[in-house]
Amino acid sequence: MAYIGLINLALIVVNIIVSYRGLKDHSFFDRYSFEVDNILVYKDYKRLVTSGFLHVSWMHLFFNMFALYAFSTSLELRMGPSSFLTLYFASLVGGNLLSLLIHRHHGDYSAVGASGAVCGIIFASVALFPGMRIGFFGLPFSIPAWIYGLLYVLYSIYGIRSKKDNIGHEAHLGGALIGMLVAVCMVPEAIAENYPTILSILFPGALAVYLIITRPHMLLVDNQYFKTHVGDYDIDDRYNLGRMDRQQEIDFLLEKIHKKGIKSLTKKERDTLERYSQSV
Repeated sequence: MAYIGLINLALIVVNIIVSYRGLKDHSFFDRYSFEVDNILVYKDYKRLVTSGFLHVSWMHLFFNMFALYAFSTSLELRMGPSSFLTLYFASLVGGNLLSLLIHRHHGDYSAVGASGAVCGIIFASVALFPGMRIGFFGLPFSIPAWIYGLLYVLYSIYGIRSKKDNIGHEAHLGGALIGMLVAVCMVPEAIAENYPTILSILFPGALAVYLIITRPHMLLVDNQYFKTHVGDYDIDDRYNLGRMDRQQEIDFLLEKIHKKGIKSLTKKERDTLERYSQSV
């Protein structure tokens, strides 16, 4: 079983490498971060995954990787490397999909970080290890995992509703719930071993997601954060606006060619024109 822990180590290394590149290169960061318009309008679905390997600061990266390291070894040992890897990416994508659902009308909303995946790892551990307790930095005591899980779900719901901070509570909640569900599906005996903890977390979490989908007004409130977005317009509006902007750009380039010739275009302008010609 010497290979146990290699998947965890590989994930940490990839997170460090990609985050380093993103922190040094803003264009790289922008190309792979989670951004609603780029996903829904331009169908750039890879961002649902790539955004999970970018971080806004070294401290952000450190806390996520520390939590991943702390919770992964026992979980990988019980589930096996392939199932553990499936759990990680399912939690990452699940968290981002919930963010996409909640912010589908906020075209400029963006986010990065492995927090959704890490929350999935933590809550999978809570589901698979009965009697687990969770401690906190600097505090001489720990609490039962089911209490931590329930409080975390309630805090995430409050964070989604109030938006008083800059934390991606949606991705955290989505990742945590998907992580727990995937773990239970892969290790079904955990239900009999630990069903009170699993139900105490999944039930309020599932209820919150249901309300988000069917009665979003109960969780989303108009406040200063949301007023900073450019209106609540739907995907068709954003597509049409984007198409108008691209057409205006092409018209400008064609006019420039007409007046000054093709050699007057920069490399970037030529690439833009080439992409347009391929799309039509």
